[in-house]
Amino acid sequence: MADREQTYKNHARFLPPFHFFVIPVLLANVVYAGRHLVTRGVSITTGWEFVVAVALMLGMLLSRVQALSAQDRVIRLEMRLRLKQVLPADLQPKINDLSTKSLVALRFASDAELPDLVREVLAGKLDKQKDIKLRIKNWQADWQRV
Repeated sequence: MADREQTYKNHARFLPPFHFFVIPVLLANVVYAGRHLVTRGVSITTGWEFVVAVALMLGMLLSRVQALSAQDRVIRLEMRLRLKQVLPADLQPKINDLSTKSLVALRFASDAELPDLVREVLAGKLDKQKDIKLRIKNWQADWQRV
């Protein structure tokens, strides 16, 4: 992977077994159980099938959200440490003013770009992750994302 270039257009990570098998199968299971609930009538069995199908789907989605939340916390810490080394003295006291979402987007920027990008984020010129990522000129790849 190190020989491939990462950009805004290709930085999203897909895990084929998860995104193209697990999610569709669990979603189809919810639809299937819901169809049984409607066509066979409400009973303990059809109701329970639907509840279990929804629980499995929610469990899978929540496990993904929890993994991403843990990753974001690590990125926040990593970026705060990096910014302390890279930012000029006038910006260092404002590091904690940056939101986690901003820090997550800024992680792709080169050290040379960070001061200007941070100034724009703090000034309110860049407030969405997409906007920050699109402004990055020298993309620093992150192949170890969840």
